[in-house]
Amino acid sequence: MEATRLIAVRHGETAWNVDTRIQGQLDIGLNDTGLWQARRLGQALVDEPIAAIYASDLARAWETALEIARPRGIEVQPEPGLRERAFGHFEGRTFADIDASLPEQARLWRTRDPAFAPEGGGESLLAFRERVTGIAGQLAQRHPGELVVLVAHGGVMDVLYRAATRQELQAPRTWHLGNAAINRLLWTPQGFALVGWGDIGHLDQGTLDEATV
Repeated sequence: MEATRLIAVRHGETAWNVDTRIQGQLDIGLNDTGLWQARRLGQALVDEPIAAIYASDLARAWETALEIARPRGIEVQPEPGLRERAFGHFEGRTFADIDASLPEQARLWRTRDPAFAPEGGGESLLAFRERVTGIAGQLAQRHPGELVVLVAHGGVMDVLYRAATRQELQAPRTWHLGNAAINRLLWTPQGFALVGWGDIGHLDQGTLDEATV
């Protein structure tokens, strides 16, 4: 079976990124900088032979995907399986608020305890990894020998990087998860492989790194 080439993209910037506020599966749209980043991303990928674009159905990812699709007339296909990790009652709170008001839960979160799931419907890292790698593999399997774009979130990018480089869930992160960065992977039935990561050459100003997920 031929390998599927993947371009995995985190959405453009949101106001909540700037505020270091947990978005999770809340439906937050792009801010002006994020819209600019998405347009630049679309321009950067305009000559790529993209066969399909799949995106999380949350607004920040969907709006980013539309800017990739617009120049080429491809329909974006919604995929809820590409949503960000569910963070339960962490969602809507700032990092500082979580640290101050929920210190033990904050410790489990920041030390990347694989089994920890925030109360209120949050996902554990184990469940999140299973969801993300499962759906990304299913989508890639539909397009052997082709190039597919996946537009999602910082946590999704982190899972894909770890899968491609065989990093454990608890390994400290040393890789960047910038807004609107271009990340390239290969998929075969044996799994994911890393081709290139964190390309922001199409942006002439810095992007916010997803520091914790």
